Amino acid sequence: MAVMRDPFHWRRFGYALAAFVAILTVGMVGFHGIIGEGWIASFYRSVVTTTLTGLDTRPEGVAAQLFTILVLIGGVAIFLYLAGAIVDLIAHGALSEVYSERKMRHTIGNLRGHTIICGFGRVGRRVAAEFQATGAPFVVLDRNSESVAAAEALGALVVEGDGTQDDDLARAGIEHAKALVASADSDESNLFITLSARAMRPDLVIVARASVDATARKLVLAGANQIVQPYTTAGLQMANVVLKPQVAAFLDIATTAGGEIPELRFEEIVVARDCEPCGRSIRDLRIRDATGAMVVAIRKHDGTFDVTPSPDAVFEEGDVLIGVGTTEEMARLEALFAPGEVTVA
Repeated sequence: MAVMRDPFHWRRFGYALAAFVAILTVGMVGFHGIIGEGWIASFYRSVVTTTLTGLDTRPEGVAAQLFTILVLIGGVAIFLYLAGAIVDLIAHGALSEVYSERKMRHTIGNLRGHTIICGFGRVGRRVAAEFQATGAPFVVLDRNSESVAAAEALGALVVEGDGTQDDDLARAGIEHAKALVASADSDESNLFITLSARAMRPDLVIVARASVDATARKLVLAGANQIVQPYTTAGLQMANVVLKPQVAAFLDIATTAGGEIPELRFEEIVVARDCEPCGRSIRDLRIRDATGAMVVAIRKHDGTFDVTPSPDAVFEEGDVLIGVGTTEEMARLEALFAPGEVTVA
């Protein structure tokens, strides 16, 4: 069993350092006033007296000698306390922690298009596992020490803080994030997380977790783009396992990153105005022959779905096609719909 060490207290180190500087200052001023030495010489005498490194000469006069004794006793106590604080600093690895935290802040600051996962409970950990399996960048934001430790063990970028606080969201890189997942265990927390994130980024995609329908409605009003209700989803999945076991098994495998069929991928691609397929049909593009992938659905710009689209279905600006295929096939499909690309008819 690992032994937990007490956390390092920076306040103790600060007090020790301040006391050491104070005794040096008192010694310098005292020697300057009693002995009449210059400021540099007085400071030198104060340093060597306090740190027990010795004295060049014994000071003349009873007052100077008594003052030296007082400085020596006070300096020894403070110097030993400071030395203990330095040993504690090294033993707890506080300097390396500061360096690691600064490095992480720099890494998060350079991220673009990442997702912030607010809440690293069961739902948040599942989201992170999927992101990690697909290589999608993400940052975990949680204030629970156990959750932070779990995220660090996963190798994730972590910000210890509260998703309802603007400063903590800023530290997680919300300015350049693509999306935010509000996956805290509390519906109330997810509601405030959504409100805070929407106020900071009106264009941010927010996916929030809700336990009940009443909270789901409030989350929509707060600005969430999508609501996920784990209990409802779990119930539907359980029903499908009973009623359509093979279909459920296939969808579970196909839609899970790193599953039993890792080469099979579902992807969504937005049809841009300047992409070559815009305004053309599936038949005209010969998508299956050109890429090997299949278009299984098209979400039109008005939000409706064209499931199992016919070969004559035409791609329009703003449509989102859902394709399925191997990694190589999906790469060719994405290249086909890349803006400004010249493709093979």
